Amino acid sequence: MRLIVETREIDPVDDLLAYAHPSVPLAWLRRGDGIVAIGDGMPVFLRVPAGTGAMRSTLIAESWRKLTDAAEIDDAVNLPGTGLVGFGALTFDEDSAADSVLIVPSVILGKHQGRGWITRIAPAGQNLPQDQPDATIEPCAYGPHWAGTLGPGAQTPEGYQASVRHALDRIGAGEMSKVVLARDLAGTIPIGSDLRRLVRALSTGYPDTWAFSVDGLIGASPETLVTVQNGTVTARVLAGTIGRGADADEDGEAAAHLASSTKDLDEHQYAVQSLLTSLRPHVRAMASSEQPFLLKLPNLFHLATDVEGELSDGESALDLVGALHPTAAVAGTPTDIAVAAIRELEPFDRGRYAGPVGWIDGNGNGEWAIALRCAQFETGPVRRFAEYSDTIAVTAYAGAGIVAASDPETELLETRVKFRPVVDALA
Repeated sequence: MRLIVETREIDPVDDLLAYAHPSVPLAWLRRGDGIVAIGDGMPVFLRVPAGTGAMRSTLIAESWRKLTDAAEIDDAVNLPGTGLVGFGALTFDEDSAADSVLIVPSVILGKHQGRGWITRIAPAGQNLPQDQPDATIEPCAYGPHWAGTLGPGAQTPEGYQASVRHALDRIGAGEMSKVVLARDLAGTIPIGSDLRRLVRALSTGYPDTWAFSVDGLIGASPETLVTVQNGTVTARVLAGTIGRGADADEDGEAAAHLASSTKDLDEHQYAVQSLLTSLRPHVRAMASSEQPFLLKLPNLFHLATDVEGELSDGESALDLVGALHPTAAVAGTPTDIAVAAIRELEPFDRGRYAGPVGWIDGNGNGEWAIALRCAQFETGPVRRFAEYSDTIAVTAYAGAGIVAASDPETELLETRVKFRPVVDALA
């Protein structure tokens, strides 16, 4: 397939989400900047199902390279997110039964540091969207407020603590140093709900995170897996968490406890070393801070470390996604043993939870986060029970890093804190 792509500058749009489709929004936002697909003109460029026999990220990266090599791109703006862009959501585990996707919309609206643009994409031989009779670009009014319901999923609170104890036994036996265990909440939302309201609630409530909506996966992630822009590579590692206090004094105590916690510092160091080891073959002049800093979010503190380097081998953001994922921050150490333990100890398929989510452009630049603080919405109504025929199924996820000093009850409480962004937004 050969694509024709045209990007032109326009006056910046205040509310990008107002132009997205209410039922299937496709968006990537941070502090009001970002990119969204206009309407529902969102053909799936690539969907990689289970059982492919190869790494999904590798297949997608190779296919994307072939597509961009053949594309005719006219980009008069040249900002992050302009030109040919694909939105992606990949599974956490190569063995997942869920699909990994890369979506190329026909029309994209974007904004970056006060400048706006519109990108139109069409297969060669077809008219670009602005040359078609229904090419008028108009915002779509937000639908009425709605609320969802969430309850225990496949992993109950009691089951989660039991899984943590099993993990601690394995850590004590020397099988691994760290494993990240998640639990789920399952529920429904009314059919016809305007999902942009959820994206907007997460984006405004947690402005320092990446708010995303890709193929029914919606969330607000504080953790950048990797960003590539004109040869510069950056990443942010988050590991080690504590809830915020009820007032300034409790906030200060919580921050001081996290900054001095041997358990959390050890957990963080595993994650940092995991990323550095995976990134080192692809970059030169790599730098990271010697000590983590405290990242303050509305509901919790994280230990965080930023890493930066210069790309040395001409690879794309998707190539680095394949090299880095899964990190110790969402899997454990050693990675292969931790992933095997996750398959045994979690009674559900993570799907795209804790997998890479983001975008890539025709030059290999892109921004990819780890899909955290998120929920997966089914694309159609739930039909298993008659009383749910007018609802859409939703599953939310949250996890915690387990190391030798972990306490099952404390880890359960951490997952409750991490569920809050999605649970509060759904309510």
